[in-house]
Amino acid sequence: MTQEELNQARTNPEFLKYLEETQKNAMDTKNISALYEVLDSLLILDLTEENRVNLVYNTILEIAFENIEKILKEGKRLSVEGDELYYVRAFYELGIEKWSNGDCKGAKELFFILAGLVDNETLSNALDVHIIACTKEISLDEFYEKSVDTSAIGTEANQGYFIVNFQFDTKKHIEENQEIIQNEYKALKHLVEVE
Repeated sequence: MTQEELNQARTNPEFLKYLEETQKNAMDTKNISALYEVLDSLLILDLTEENRVNLVYNTILEIAFENIEKILKEGKRLSVEGDELYYVRAFYELGIEKWSNGDCKGAKELFFILAGLVDNETLSNALDVHIIACTKEISLDEFYEKSVDTSAIGTEANQGYFIVNFQFDTKKHIEENQEIIQNEYKALKHLVEVE
């Protein structure tokens, strides 16, 4: 979108009404994909009324946690399709948020849970790379600067929400850090054990 198109959307009463109605309906029906549409629109258009953004984001997290817990109890894995993509995205974004705030332990725990739940090898391996970096307490900025291949484009459409391209061979990096991965998986396994 051009700057002019953004300005028009920001002030278009019909679009703003649509966003409001979509938000209300999505919250009533717990429609995570529609809530993400609202959240992304609010952020892109810089309509960042803090309370509204927080309300939408917190509702997304509630829906994601609720559904991931059900999936965990059923012993299933998450695809990166449909609503499950948004559950994964919400969990992942919370992990990134924790990491950016210096909470490597909290981020690592979320990435670990996701790595075991996601039925996608590329994303699962990328999450292991995240776990290694968090274990080494590398800041998100440093990780992004030294490890992430910002010029690469994800081969799968649904990977655009996740950091999956690195400046090194992912599998080789995991092999070189196998001891860290094994220790972390042993230490964190209680997080995914269902009673």
